[in-house]
Amino acid sequence: MNRRQLLKGAALAGGATAIGALQLPSAASAAPAGFPDYRYLGVPFNKSALRYNPTGELIFPCIRGVYDKISGGLGRYYLYYAPHEKPGGICLAYGNSLGGPFTEYAANPIISNVWSGHYSVSHVSSPHVIWSASNSKFYCYFHGENNTTRMAWSTDGVHYTYFGVVLSTAMVPGTTETSYARVFEHTVTGLGNKYVMLFMGVTGGTRKIFWGWSSDAKSWSFDPTPLVYPGPDGQTDISGAHLLKRNGTAYVVYHGNGGNQFITEVGNAFDREVHLGVFHPALSGAPDNGRAAAPSFGTDGGVEYMFYEAGQRLSATIAVARAV
Repeated sequence: MNRRQLLKGAALAGGATAIGALQLPSAASAAPAGFPDYRYLGVPFNKSALRYNPTGELIFPCIRGVYDKISGGLGRYYLYYAPHEKPGGICLAYGNSLGGPFTEYAANPIISNVWSGHYSVSHVSSPHVIWSASNSKFYCYFHGENNTTRMAWSTDGVHYTYFGVVLSTAMVPGTTETSYARVFEHTVTGLGNKYVMLFMGVTGGTRKIFWGWSSDAKSWSFDPTPLVYPGPDGQTDISGAHLLKRNGTAYVVYHGNGGNQFITEVGNAFDREVHLGVFHPALSGAPDNGRAAAPSFGTDGGVEYMFYEAGQRLSATIAVARAV
């Protein structure tokens, strides 16, 4: 019995340059499944000049075009990101081109680790924002603590109202951590869903990619079986998953503990696990320094861009690569 049948039965950085000349990855080659090769372009802002940067480490970018969703926005594109570790904080930068530059929002963080009347945690991090066209709202998913993923909503993408917990270890049996969630519109036949969630779950001391499904992006069901395991990629831990569609099927891109990004075909029904190898190799030098993680993708003027977390933990920054 395959996973799909089981589901039916269960009734889901210092040294970086400013944006400019392209730099080749350390092992440049076209990505599997016909995806483009992304090459480092630069950084969206000067990390050392940020007003809010309590830990010196920035992670988990999420890039969103807002020009066709709201009027009077700060810019055409919003870039969400967060410091890692205590106290974290969901942050925003804005710009008019994916090629940059981006300007730090003056009142960061837009979501902090203490929200009066709702929670008080050591840190919040890993923002992922979607647009709900049915009610003209932005939904922001973020974790804090590492065993809990929360959601807040906004009409302008800047000022958020707390919604509540949407994922926790109590909802996925056997997990000791559930975090780094991203949400996408994707329908799986037979589940009555409109959205899927990809997230990192820890079981048996190792990190794997899990998934869930929802009809409204607020109330979720989860598959207790990992969607993608790290072993076939030669990794022990994987995280930062992003859903991509091409060739009439669905893929998951994520980073491994070795530093590179990998790609696995999961199929439109999320019933496959075909590991295809390295999607994007990390630069050996700055800003990656051997680690390119947590990708987020966007298109501007027909050109594809990838924002990602560049650098080793405790010193990472946000970087931008462009398809060539």
